Amino acid sequence: MALCSDTMVAEVFEAPTSSWRTTVAGYVALTKPRIIELLLVTTVPTMVVAQKGWPSIWLVLETLVGGTLAAGGANAMNMVIDRDIDRLMERTKKRPLVTGVMTPRAALIFAIGLEILAFVELWGLVNLLSAVLAVSATLFYVFVYTIWLKRRSSQNIVIGGAAGAVPVLVGWSAVTDSLAWAPVLMFLAIFIWTPPHFWALAVRYRDDYAAADVPMLPVVASMERTSLEMLIYTIALAACTMLLGPVADLGLLYAVVALVLNLGFIVMTMRLYQQAKRGEAGEKAAMKIFHFSITYLTLLFVAMAADVLVANLVGSH
Repeated sequence: MALCSDTMVAEVFEAPTSSWRTTVAGYVALTKPRIIELLLVTTVPTMVVAQKGWPSIWLVLETLVGGTLAAGGANAMNMVIDRDIDRLMERTKKRPLVTGVMTPRAALIFAIGLEILAFVELWGLVNLLSAVLAVSATLFYVFVYTIWLKRRSSQNIVIGGAAGAVPVLVGWSAVTDSLAWAPVLMFLAIFIWTPPHFWALAVRYRDDYAAADVPMLPVVASMERTSLEMLIYTIALAACTMLLGPVADLGLLYAVVALVLNLGFIVMTMRLYQQAKRGEAGEKAAMKIFHFSITYLTLLFVAMAADVLVANLVGSH
């Protein structure tokens, strides 16, 4: 990995020239807020299921703050490491380290500071298990996905996706100070969901990844093979999420929502595969799957929490 060129070393000592508003916006952008939002959407419902009702609002806030800091630090480290390829990709060429909003050294200090704050905050206000899990996700994301796999393997996002699934473990352990089969299945659901979600986006930006020499599956494999693997993962995701219902003691509301969402996801990926076999599939169909996958994950976890809360409401009457 070419991380130590003369140009990149020199960057560390450059003084960025920008207004304070631009600088603040740049540091916020380093954390990839839109990705963090998706992670937090899975954390709160997990806490509701673990509590079998609403947890303490303070515990929820403390867990979300710690999770946000940890995820933000991980994303910032990712940008520091990937700044060379970010210059080459249309989708990422406006990231703050490419435009020179701050130096890589400043960004790295910022990222490490966020991780330290995350660990201290979670350990002090939540529990040690949650703190260890959150920082472990960062280490996995940075060292296993970003440094080791991303530029070497077409299975990079398959393995690296484990980091994005850890917030459900953090949310569960925040409530119970332990783990169980239910959060393990939630973890597996997000882990399995990640490849079809990300590969759908990678289809749209495969030329970018090819230019940066990043072997995402749509770059190194045919559209037919890519869509087939997406379909296989989507079917596995359906099985995992339907099994979660009885394991987590969720009821009819969750089962119905999960069934509808899974059928929709499978139908969309199956159509993509059939189109690919005919040589017709392209970016438009893949992006529809990408956007649906975000809706899928959000509604699935909202349904978990709603199922628990409705059951409690009915039981109280």
